[in-house]
Amino acid sequence: MSKKPSPSVREIRINPVMPSESVLVATARGMRPRKEEERVEQKTVEHKDTCPFCLGNEDKTPPTIAAWPSEKNWAVRVVENLYPILGEDSQNDGLVFGLQQVVEGYGRHEVIIDHNNHGIAIHNMSVEHLMTLFSAYRDRMEKLYKADPRIQYVLVFKNFGPAAGASIPHTHSQIIAMPVVPENVINEVEYAKIHFDKHHQCIYCSLINEALTFEATIYDRDSGEIKRKIDVGQYVVERGEKFIAIKPFASRYEWEIHIMPLNHSADYVDVSPEDMEDLARVTRRAMARLDAVIGGAQYNFFLHSIPQGDKYADCHSSYHWHIEICPRTSIPTGFELGSGLFVSTISPEDAAQQLREIQLDED
Repeated sequence: MSKKPSPSVREIRINPVMPSESVLVATARGMRPRKEEERVEQKTVEHKDTCPFCLGNEDKTPPTIAAWPSEKNWAVRVVENLYPILGEDSQNDGLVFGLQQVVEGYGRHEVIIDHNNHGIAIHNMSVEHLMTLFSAYRDRMEKLYKADPRIQYVLVFKNFGPAAGASIPHTHSQIIAMPVVPENVINEVEYAKIHFDKHHQCIYCSLINEALTFEATIYDRDSGEIKRKIDVGQYVVERGEKFIAIKPFASRYEWEIHIMPLNHSADYVDVSPEDMEDLARVTRRAMARLDAVIGGAQYNFFLHSIPQGDKYADCHSSYHWHIEICPRTSIPTGFELGSGLFVSTISPEDAAQQLREIQLDED
């Protein structure tokens, strides 16, 4: 039997991993008229003659960089992005004029065509196929790091829907190798290191432990009424043998989910072939839950792994790689853009409960 929704919540939550990032949870705001992002109808067509990413249209894209299981009969295919954000052509060695500094936009920008089926969604893909896709992520990350010492960071991400930045409807991911480490990744690594130096434990491992073992009841000291109750597993959306999907306590997006390994691991490149199956299953089921609750929502997901290089050699014990899934269900307001404070109109506890209660078929 479902629990009653939580009482109205209005509080600022501090992100425990990134204390500089805060979220305003204001559930009463959900009653006001607001502009939501449009839902995207899932394409059921398996092939489109005009789609450059469909099987048989390989001549409409740059040459194949890698393909699985084979280049001719591929299920996952990697090509260079036709309109790259960064490229290998060298233009200058960096410029400094006054306070203005320029770093050369060197790097690589690749497209990973997730599936040869034009309209298939992640939650409709088989576990076996997702294992191939996630292995492709790992393979390309490893090769791009090894190919050039100037590459400081490799980011894997996926956009679904125009509002999330997708320009082609055929399911695909992207991978960008860049000469700098993104600031949000640097902040994650540095905050995690600060926590580790102080508490001698990875903060992500601590969050997982809390999600699986912690419960508490907070009472009003005057009336004795319950102010807050935290149940074991309250933020867990999906759990496998090796991976877990968690609703962040301070979720920037109302239906945001993070997926991470249960056992400590800093580098996605280290994921074993045996563990890929559980990662694929947990991701597939988490995405199926999202589709059941907010079907057609536009979203971004991205993979954060530890940066390479000697500078981060002592951060492997403190950092924990993870995937962040960020559905775009509402359009940011002036307050959010001006303050940098994310606003959520549904409590993460209620969102996690709705996702958890979805009945899924066994894989």
